[in-house]
Amino acid sequence: MSRLNDFLNKAGIFYLATVDGTQPKLRPLGVHIEMDGKELFGVGDFKDVYKQMLENPLVEIAAALPDGHWLRYTGKAVFETDEKYADAVFEGSPELRGIYNATTGYKLMMFHLEDAKAVIINVACPGESIL
Repeated sequence: MSRLNDFLNKAGIFYLATVDGTQPKLRPLGVHIEMDGKELFGVGDFKDVYKQMLENPLVEIAAALPDGHWLRYTGKAVFETDEKYADAVFEGSPELRGIYNATTGYKLMMFHLEDAKAVIINVACPGESIL
């Protein structure tokens, strides 16, 4: 997992692809942590992305570095019930508490991927599986 986490940290912003009915949807994300041997991501419970993942949990995450390497991470999204993961995100990004709190009623929903595959690809070479 550390190679995956390191790549995402270097990329900063990454993209999450979901499906809305028959229409693919892609959006930028930046919330992720490595904890308990899992790479975890966060989305708001009030957003369409969350509803799409509940309907169809098969997702793909893509990230790119300026040097031409990119990452494809694919699997089944599984949402966590333990709030310690969201709390860990808030420790590193306290500004998110302005969005996700009792006043707004919004929750940061954390998920990891199961049955996942991760590949780092150089545009000029075949990919290297890291999971």
